[in-house]
This record gives sequence, C-alpha cells and structure tokens, in this order.
Amino acid sequence: MAYDDTTYRRSGSEQADTDPAAYRRRVQYDDTTASTLDQSLRAPVGPAVEADGRDRLGIHLGWEVMLLVVAGVIGFLLWREDSAALQRPALDALLVTGAAIGSLTLAAGLTLRTGVPNLAIGPIALASALQYAENGDKGVLQALVPALIIAAAGGLIVALVVVVLHVPSWAATLAAALGVIVYVQLRPGPVAVQADWDPTSQAFVLFGAFALLAVLGAAIGALGPVRRFVGRMRPVADPARRRGAAAAVPAVLALVLSSLFATGAGVLIAAQSPGPIQPATGLEWTGVGFGLALLAGTSAYGRRGGIFGTLFAVTALTLFLRYEELRDFDIALFAIAASVFTAGLVVTRFVESYGAPYTPGTGEEWNAAQSGGTAWSPTLPETWDTPATPAPRSERWDDGPWGTAR
Repeated sequence: MAYDDTTYRRSGSEQADTDPAAYRRRVQYDDTTASTLDQSLRAPVGPAVEADGRDRLGIHLGWEVMLLVVAGVIGFLLWREDSAALQRPALDALLVTGAAIGSLTLAAGLTLRTGVPNLAIGPIALASALQYAENGDKGVLQALVPALIIAAAGGLIVALVVVVLHVPSWAATLAAALGVIVYVQLRPGPVAVQADWDPTSQAFVLFGAFALLAVLGAAIGALGPVRRFVGRMRPVADPARRRGAAAAVPAVLALVLSSLFATGAGVLIAAQSPGPIQPATGLEWTGVGFGLALLAGTSAYGRRGGIFGTLFAVTALTLFLRYEELRDFDIALFAIAASVFTAGLVVTRFVESYGAPYTPGTGEEWNAAQSGGTAWSPTLPETWDTPATPAPRSERWDDGPWGTAR
C-alpha cells in the first residue's frame, strides 16, 4: 500500500486547523487578495464611538495669542491712520459693528459645534435688517419682536426637517436661505431706515454681552460631557443613520438660537447704517460668520474649539474693516469673506492635527496561531504537529511469513 493513499494522508481541513504555518499563509493570502471593497464590507458597521480624552488646549491658546497679536497690529495701524477712530464716539460705532459681526460668528460657531451648520444666518440677518428698516418707526420692540418670532419659527421648522427626516443640516439650511433670499429680493429697491434708535448709546453693553457669551460658551463647550452631548448629530459612522432623540435636542436648540443671533445682528447692522439697506443675498455675511468661527479655532468638523479665539478674531476683522474704509481699499465683502474662510480651513487642519488627545501607540504582538492551540512564534521552525504522547510502537520484524520465527 502506498504511503500517499487516503489512509495515510491527512485531510486538508485537519491540516489547516492544526498547522500554524498553513494558517499564517492563509491569513496572509486573504489579506493580500481581498479588495478594498471586500475589506470595507467586513468592517464593523456599528456606530463609531468618539474617542474620550481631553483635547490639547495649548494648541488653541497658542493660536489665540497669534490672533491677539494680529488684532493689536491692525489696531496700531488704525490708530496711526486716525487716532480718533479708537476714541469715542467713533469707538462706539466700532463696538456696535463688532457686536453685530460677533453675533453672526456666535451663530456659526454654535451650529458647527453641534454638527448642524446653519447656512441661512446671512440671509436671515439681511431680512431682519430690512424688517427693522421698514418698521423701525413703530418702535424698537414692535420692529424687533416680530423679527425674532419669525426667525425662531423658521429655525424650528428647519430643525424639525433636519431631525425628523435626518437630512444634512447644510442642505436644509441652504434651502431655507434660498427662500429667505426670495423674500428679500421681492423689494423693488433700497429701504431707508425709519427708526431713530441709536445703538451706540449701549455700545459697551452690546459688545460686552457678545464677549461674555463667546468666552463663557467656549469654556463650557470645552468640557468633555458637554462636548459629547451637543455633538451627537456629528456624523461618526454612517451619516444617514438616525442618532436618536437625545441628539435632536441640542440640534433644535442650536438652529433656533443661531437664527435669533442672526436676527440681532441684522437689527444692529440696520440701526447704525448711514444709508438705506440694499436688497441682496446676504450670503457674504454667512461667509464672514463661518469664516471667523473657523479662524477662531472652531474645527469645521465641530469637535474642537478654543476659548478666546472668537473674541480676538471678531475684534481683528472689525478693526480691519474700519482701516480698509479709511484707506479706501474698496475690498468687496465677498472677497473678505472668501479670504477669511480659506484661512479658517487652514486653521481647521492645524487644530485637528495637533489638538487631538495624545494617545501613545502600543504595538501588539501578532500571532497567527489559533487561540487555544499551540502558540506560533516566528523564531521557531515550521514543523508538522506531532501527537503530544505518541503511541508506543513495537519492532515486529521477526513476525510475518518471512520472519525468523517461522
């Protein structure tokens, strides 16, 4: 009988189950031959868990020091150009402008941190400015309260569309922005401001309120539990998966509050406007708000943000707008928004690369042998498995028909 007959041959499955070398070759073959699509299909499909750990705020604080230096340099250039620009009453107008721009930046930063960016903040601000310009002669409250109610209702409707249908917020708010633009452009021409309210009399209060909200909100948002709660709508695995009722609460609040912030910004813009309000799109103010939020250190992905960045970035842009006006640079607001937005995207890459929690890598020892079997080590020779206690074999050469005992 030949030794390679079935009786003396191991089955393939037994060899594959017991031979570490064969198992290793099979794993290597599967890993090298599987396509990227196959590997992605074998990946876990459950929702990813956001990594715990405190962000490295030192990166944000270092960047905020640079923003403070930039604001100081622009302020020095403005003072050298016109020292009266940093003195009252011109300083009051600067503070009101900063409060208006800051309100838009707060709206953008809030929606970024909650994962529901509101692209309609610019058109909402412009529509609020027109509403105040048309009805300001009835009083500040009678002109402001209807605008706030309409903005809150619109933000709530958009929020319900986002959380009920679970569609991307940027798409839903862009549709809302287009609707608001239609409302704005129904006017045949510029609208003169009918109100006589001068916000410069409360300039320090308005800018102080913005500064307090910016710093306090950023400090609270840096806390781990708060950050995880407000960021439940951020996509971490399949973006089309519903995130549950707990994720809807911060999303709805963020969209409503951002609409209210944008309304306040529009009223401030109209109240101190030297001329009539021009019907336009308002998208340039959306670009300014989101660009400053990104430039301040808020990540475009929404997870990370600094403490004082919003305050310093808004201050720098406010001073630059006044300096640009004095020097007659005549830079379009769309160009300023595009430049700030582009710089903010660079800052996002910076804070995402260096602001993540430090987790030292630990190399895992790879072992191709099956669990529970004989451990395989690359330093050992590849040998066939042998029984632990081989059966005793007797030498029976003298037996048989040709033996000597016959």
